[in-house]
Amino acid sequence: MNMPGPLEILVIFLVVLLIFGAKKLPEFGKALGEGIREFKKAIQGKSDSENKGEQK
Repeated sequence: MNMPGPLEILVIFLVVLLIFGAKKLPEFGKALGEGIREFKKAIQGKSDSENKGEQK
């Protein structure tokens, strides 16, 4: 399966921009980033208390 090229990515971005509007895109990006972080933590098997202990 081929990855989408630059033109396809641009078209997808424009469609998303038209559907949701420019004001909602930062909110979606933030939510996506938080979701990815939580997923990585779950994969690594770290709990919140373990993460706080490592940061101190």
